[in-house]
Amino acid sequence: MRSIEPNRTQAGRPGGLSPGGRGLGVAAVDPIPIFCEGLSSLVHRTPGLTWLGHAASHHAALQLCEQLKPDVIVLDSALDPNCHLSRLLSGGDPALVIITMIRDTNRTQQYLAAAIAAGVHAIVPRATDGRHLAEAIRRAHSDRRYIDPTLAALTARPKRQPVLPKPGEAPKPATARGLMPLSRREYQVLQLVAEGLENSGIAKILFLSVETVRTHVKSILRKLSARDRTHAVTIAFRSGILVANPDDAHTPAEPQAATSIAPSPR
Repeated sequence: MRSIEPNRTQAGRPGGLSPGGRGLGVAAVDPIPIFCEGLSSLVHRTPGLTWLGHAASHHAALQLCEQLKPDVIVLDSALDPNCHLSRLLSGGDPALVIITMIRDTNRTQQYLAAAIAAGVHAIVPRATDGRHLAEAIRRAHSDRRYIDPTLAALTARPKRQPVLPKPGEAPKPATARGLMPLSRREYQVLQLVAEGLENSGIAKILFLSVETVRTHVKSILRKLSARDRTHAVTIAFRSGILVANPDDAHTPAEPQAATSIAPSPR
């Protein structure tokens, strides 16, 4: 993947253009190649938008955003059921606009509330057409908020009853579902550990020293109260820190960058 680091200011630039007039840089986090190809085609033919590439896993998504600096990221809700990735992406780059394309399995009031709380700016159905998605990208970037009208009813604040602990019940650990005890880099390392990589392989992918990776692994074990790497991965999946890829996913080893970074013709 190429390293492209254009200088950026906060979102809401005049005219909706990134420095250099490239148009809004758009990338995707989605496990289905044909979907990414369709989104790439939509972006290429939409004036003012520029396709930067796509990733199909969490650690690849974080790498893509660090190196390509997109203005807008389009995220499949199936890859982020607990909104951990959204929170890490938002925290790593406050100017980044996150658009979640929501699948039917995640189409609930609770998920929308969690996504918005995690820093998601726009939510649209995954089955939306190209015209509406292009409009959502523009609206989300200019207004910093866009909810598809078909989802508006789900954005009302859910009525929740307070859950009191049972007598003598121990407090929930930091790894309870919905919480993220790991840092951005630790999360990437854990993802790669779960894929079976050793420290040397992780170091090459993340451009770190082996000693730095070893330090991150030790921190992960401590934070998750894990005995070893395998135990840490097991805890992470059980607590929702890590999620299995959707059944329809096809995950390449590396994030895929666009072959050219030229603005779409006006």
